[in-house]
Amino acid sequence: MSAHAAKNANVSGWFDGVRHVYPVRVYYEDTDAAGIVYHANYLRFAERARTEMMRCLGTEHRSLMQSDGVAFAVRSVDTEFFLPARLDEPLLVETRVDAVGGASMRLTQTVMRPADAADGATEIGEVLVQMRVRLACIDAGLRPARLPGAVRAALTELLKNQ
Repeated sequence: MSAHAAKNANVSGWFDGVRHVYPVRVYYEDTDAAGIVYHANYLRFAERARTEMMRCLGTEHRSLMQSDGVAFAVRSVDTEFFLPARLDEPLLVETRVDAVGGASMRLTQTVMRPADAADGATEIGEVLVQMRVRLACIDAGLRPARLPGAVRAALTELLKNQ
């Protein structure tokens, strides 16, 4: 883990090999009347995890917009729901880079219940939701833009080590 990643590990998650792991807890606002996570909130968990993965790689969205004039937009998400998460449960969101293109990337994000649901658990347990996400890099005019070199290098390094 780099010094930057270690400094942000508590709030940004961590890398376990090539997979980024981000902990979340299910709050009341995430659930329906039965205490089960509302399906759209898994997308929110995944978005936070992607943002924190980029932060662990040394890139923040605000600085990308300011210095390179680019941002990431979700092009598509294919989602499979296997099991529900419930109120107060700790969860882990695993993010893996599957492909890096000139102006895009593909990721697999898995929301899971830790093997030991005690606070701070980090071992993989039951898979709840799996998402295949395609992101596009866009400029201020919402047109496709090339991934900045440092971002491409960091993502490609993860791919090489798989």
